[in-house]
Amino acid sequence: MEGFCFARCRFTRLMAAMQLALGVFVIFISMASLHRFYATNSLLPGLDEPAHCAKFHIVAGAGGYDRFDIQALADRVDDVLVQLAELQDKLEATALKITKKTKKSKARHKPQENMTMPEFRRFLEDEVIHPLYSAHIALRLIRIPRPDPDGGEGNDAGVAVDPLVNFFTAEETRKYVTAKGNRDGLPSVYGTNRTYGTIGHACVLMRKELDEYMNYDVGAHCPDDWDLGQRLMLGGCDPLPRRRCLAPASKLFNRPLPINESLWTLPDDGNVRWSRYHCRGYKCLSSRNQRRGFERCVGCFDMDREKQRWEAAASNNGTASSLADFRIDDVLAVKPGEVRIGLDVSVGTGTFAARMRERNVTIVSAALNLGAPFAETIALRGLVPLYATMSQRLPLFDNTMDLVHTAGFFQGWVDLQLLDFVLFDWDRVLRPGGLLWVDKFACARKDLDDYMYMFLQFRYKKHRWVVSFKSKDEVYLSALLEKPPRS
Repeated sequence: MEGFCFARCRFTRLMAAMQLALGVFVIFISMASLHRFYATNSLLPGLDEPAHCAKFHIVAGAGGYDRFDIQALADRVDDVLVQLAELQDKLEATALKITKKTKKSKARHKPQENMTMPEFRRFLEDEVIHPLYSAHIALRLIRIPRPDPDGGEGNDAGVAVDPLVNFFTAEETRKYVTAKGNRDGLPSVYGTNRTYGTIGHACVLMRKELDEYMNYDVGAHCPDDWDLGQRLMLGGCDPLPRRRCLAPASKLFNRPLPINESLWTLPDDGNVRWSRYHCRGYKCLSSRNQRRGFERCVGCFDMDREKQRWEAAASNNGTASSLADFRIDDVLAVKPGEVRIGLDVSVGTGTFAARMRERNVTIVSAALNLGAPFAETIALRGLVPLYATMSQRLPLFDNTMDLVHTAGFFQGWVDLQLLDFVLFDWDRVLRPGGLLWVDKFACARKDLDDYMYMFLQFRYKKHRWVVSFKSKDEVYLSALLEKPPRS
């Protein structure tokens, strides 16, 4: 009898009951949101003192409470209410559609169509449970201010709010930017009580792309989206947040060549993931191929050509451009035996580092995959790629590098203030007596004085300084400069 009653139960009544429950749920959420703001004592133990309450309710400006982004919190609540409103509209539309079908069936004297249990279950999962779960997670992730245990007393007592935690919607992003307190209150190896996961400030301008990048299954394989990550880095979202997934590799990965062979041999095609490049193999990257997919460092994948770089003397042909080409041996002769480690900031496949390795000098090469697998090629040649943009400070300590070399990276497009910040960072990592090798910096003739000042302002000792013509309106600047001692 019970089974018969259940089978005869009209679906429209069930939908109406669900709509009523959803309406009550929306009202409950609205009241709970107001309660979180106006009844802080029950949610925030320790804020019953007038001083603490005053600190929480101080308005810093149009943005919200003191040290708390109230606008971001309001946006998250609005997102949840929009999700619930869309769910209610969808349920109402479904109920109306079923009612119309029922009336048509009665008018035509046809038997009424009943939804089977599997269909009903699938409807509940896709159209009801999943949207409600998303709204539930969004509400659970909302953060409100809490007393800062390290904030001091009186006017120095602060409200601990994780930066941007209410700004992002992806759960993994919010978990990453949330401060991680030490276990049992013990100080870390750095002497701090908590650790923040840092991201570039421009990530707030690329929230949609970052949420897409952080949308993955924890512990599973990462999506093959390194190009999205690089696009975020180049857009200023640098550093990127860490991810808790397994980076994919090429399915055809082979054992790399020994170091005495790998320096001047193109790697195996199977050792590179080609899915995000125009080419699908190293042969396609030849300078003779007009559809290779990149324009910077044309010819960098031609090992026969690369072997000639920094080897031929400038006086061999006497051309104007050759005057700006310095030989590695001539540069090392300026500081015999003193150049041991260095940094190469260029666009290339690591040939400069390979040449220096042959002379027992270790070079770290900054590299980005600008249309071709530059970073992978450097590593497969047995060299060290540093996957970093010019947006962030070099991860090197002060006065540690013997040499900083740059070629083909900064050209006449670079803003003078940006170049100023970068050059001061290079000066920071160069040791006293270290060498700055500016290798064929190209710019317009009319801008030459401005760029020359940028390099001359540090008062480095000039070992070599050459300006030569690249074309009628463009010039090359090559220089070998030595950092003076500073106490």
